[in-house]
Amino acid sequence: MASDTIERTPLESWIALKLGVSGERLRREHVERYQLERLRRTVEWAHRHGRFYRRLRMGAKHAESLQGSRPRERDLLDLASLADLRLLPFTTALDLRERGPELLCVSQDDVRRVVTLDSSGTTGTPKRLYFTADDQELTVDFFRVGMSTLTAPGDRVSILLPGAVPGSVGDLLALALRRSGVTPIPHGFVRDLPAAVDLLRRERPTALVGVPVQVLALARYAEEVAGESFRLKSVLLASDHVPDSIVRELTRAWGCQVFEHYGMTEMGLGGGVDCEAHAGYHLREADLYVEIVDPLTGEPLPEGVRGEVVFTTLTRRGMPLVRYRTGDLSRFLPGPCPCGTVLRRLERVRGRLAGQTVDVTMPELDEALFAVPGVVDFAVVASRDPSSLAITMWSLRPARHGVEGAVHEALDQVPAICAARRAGTLSVTVSTACVGERLPRGPEKRTIAEGQATVRK
Repeated sequence: MASDTIERTPLESWIALKLGVSGERLRREHVERYQLERLRRTVEWAHRHGRFYRRLRMGAKHAESLQGSRPRERDLLDLASLADLRLLPFTTALDLRERGPELLCVSQDDVRRVVTLDSSGTTGTPKRLYFTADDQELTVDFFRVGMSTLTAPGDRVSILLPGAVPGSVGDLLALALRRSGVTPIPHGFVRDLPAAVDLLRRERPTALVGVPVQVLALARYAEEVAGESFRLKSVLLASDHVPDSIVRELTRAWGCQVFEHYGMTEMGLGGGVDCEAHAGYHLREADLYVEIVDPLTGEPLPEGVRGEVVFTTLTRRGMPLVRYRTGDLSRFLPGPCPCGTVLRRLERVRGRLAGQTVDVTMPELDEALFAVPGVVDFAVVASRDPSSLAITMWSLRPARHGVEGAVHEALDQVPAICAARRAGTLSVTVSTACVGERLPRGPEKRTIAEGQATVRK
């Protein structure tokens, strides 16, 4: 049963409507029956219309289990159960970079929006995602329902995400809000801090949506430099993992509830959002089927065990993705959500496969370093020979205000760093810079960079 004080996530009734469930409460068997049917359709559509997915075949083990010595091709592609999905191959980021157009399942004339994602490497081929008008409509509808978790008709929402280009995330979000009677206030990524503060002062939004690090920088700049005390009803953080330290600071500074969104462009921009219980993301299960797999073996993991997030699109036509490996680390949380929904809960993402080195993860560093007063961002370069971390801190406060010392104290709260430093097996250097009025870098997902760090003896 839902708590008397926590409303059930609005995603449940929305998904029930999409599943055609009426006159009774949504149950897990409704969701799973629908997902199996949609998985079958997606696999068939991708195999028939996309050159890349013509390679789709079930594993030999499944083929042998079917009656007859030579199973027909359609049998090899037919999913008898949700568990059968594990017998299909993964799709990877490398596939998108090297063979992206081959994943397209419609004509170029049907493509409404192409999103280019730069590679993490300096010379890597970018990923390109293709969306039809119907694909984008699915995203708008998810945004409309998801945002009703934290907004109501008459609210005003500042959108600190790019929205100038039609079909961009900010543009789709603004369209979704208008459908709900909420006024969108477009701004774009936070780059100029005084300009963002002026937007809040002038427009007086009741809520805002933005990237965690940028929203933290805005809150701290408004309070410490501009001397402004804003009060917001709610904040939605998106586009990167969300440290508890940032949630605590925003709650303190603005007196707001902080909600979290999980998603990526590959998912169609929207994946899931937490409810008032703040106990995990509720996923758009009518549009996505999510698995947690062992990063090494690729085998599905049971509920409660952390692994890599893998998803298959269920309703996308332009560029469906089958078993796409995200590189994100999470798990399905066991037990029901306090809000009472039957929807599964995905734990807050705890980093990425590429974001761990020297036995330290980026989320661990985030929790420690964003708790330091005045800090707005940092970058990390790690080296293994010798084992070292070089950390660049950006703060609202000059170095003479003791920022570097506070950072070293915070790093000692990270067990792996503390133990390694005491054992003499890890060297850490910290440099600090005052940001002034502009943020030092863009909104890209933050991770630990591999390289030869300079170690101060």
